[in-house]
Amino acid sequence: MAKTVNLDMCQGPLFGKIIRYTIPIILTNLLQLLFNAADLVVVGRYCGSISVAAVGATASIINLITNLFIGLAVGAGVVVAQGLGAGKDDEVQKTIHTSIPAALISGIILTVVGICCAKTFLAWMGTPDNVIGLSTTYMRVYFFGITSTLVYNYGAAILRAAGDTKSPLIFLLISGVVNVALNIFFVTVCHMNVAGVALATAISQTLSAVLVMWVLMRRNDACRFVISKMKIYPHQLKRIMRVGLPAGIQGSLFAISNVIIQSSINSFDSEIIISGNSAAMSIESFIFVMMNAFHQTALNFTGQNYGAGKFHRLNRILWLCLACVAVLGLVCGAGLYLLGRPLLSIYITDSAEAIEYGILRMKFMCLSFFLCGMMDVVTGAIRGMGKSLFPMAITILGVCGIRILWVYTVFQVPEMHTLNWLFISYPISWIITFLAELFCFMGIRRGQNKILRTAET
Repeated sequence: MAKTVNLDMCQGPLFGKIIRYTIPIILTNLLQLLFNAADLVVVGRYCGSISVAAVGATASIINLITNLFIGLAVGAGVVVAQGLGAGKDDEVQKTIHTSIPAALISGIILTVVGICCAKTFLAWMGTPDNVIGLSTTYMRVYFFGITSTLVYNYGAAILRAAGDTKSPLIFLLISGVVNVALNIFFVTVCHMNVAGVALATAISQTLSAVLVMWVLMRRNDACRFVISKMKIYPHQLKRIMRVGLPAGIQGSLFAISNVIIQSSINSFDSEIIISGNSAAMSIESFIFVMMNAFHQTALNFTGQNYGAGKFHRLNRILWLCLACVAVLGLVCGAGLYLLGRPLLSIYITDSAEAIEYGILRMKFMCLSFFLCGMMDVVTGAIRGMGKSLFPMAITILGVCGIRILWVYTVFQVPEMHTLNWLFISYPISWIITFLAELFCFMGIRRGQNKILRTAET
């Protein structure tokens, strides 16, 4: 059986451990993002800007459909982290053996919904007629592999909760190489267009799911997975859902606001605008996933220390993660914006106008994206304490509410019905939500300190 080595999150200095823990997550997230980026690059170079628009038009709706279930993986990770911190191995075992069947059941449901309803969802978003056919094909093939995506996410959440961030990195490095190779083969040799890149993604995600389950089955600690023990334990499922369901609802509602934004972009009825926007979104995603690594770090460090009763370390975990994500977001955002045109030209080879629309979006997004990262770090810290309802409510009002209100009020004014006024809703919603969540975190911590003082006296 493989030797299990975990990072001790509850003892010693925090900064060095936070960096060592986060770097593999950043690299893992970047590799996972390369799945979609490779899709766009390959279809852009070999199939043209309409195919880029077709793939890009599916991103918001795919996130909307899958986020609810992927949120449950967050819940599984928090419950495992708290159990490990508290030394409750039996609780950890039951949580793990509940999580995997939950992922399988969720995957079956999503496969049916995604395949049957793809065209309907895209039509609701106002996807242009010359794009919707290819978009529908991409979505239907993509959802054939969604069960593997969920199994990988649940398994990776468990490993990270235990302090292992290197295994998911290795697995995605392998599957990422396979994905790129299959993309090129299916598009250039088999001439499958968007169906080929979707199939490549499904196959590579299945490979990463198999690998993550393999390492869980070889562990020699409380996180070891045994097929014969797989069952849904009601108590553990409730705990997972208590944290994960609000996280999933938050992610889905967050995606709804992005769907509305995408629909507003589609309202300009130009595949050039959609293509430029889609390529820019793919580039921005590299910043987002790097910053999101600190969200996962804050969640798991907070979860283990909270489970161990070491509340005095929680504030320092938050502030260190906030400082790191702010620096990372500012540096990477400015760098990608300055390199915007050559980067966009990797995706788009047949339209200089589409590239300029991509630059317009990047001006607003890249230079303010650090605010989104800081918002997500506070969300992770609050969830790590098991308080998932608070960030859900704040995000619904602060991010979703503001963007939806903006689209249906400010953006409807004829003089303001422009991309500039649409994109500025993002930084406005981020800064308001960040401040509200920070206030919430400090309120929870004051309550904990009051309880501790009362217990001591």
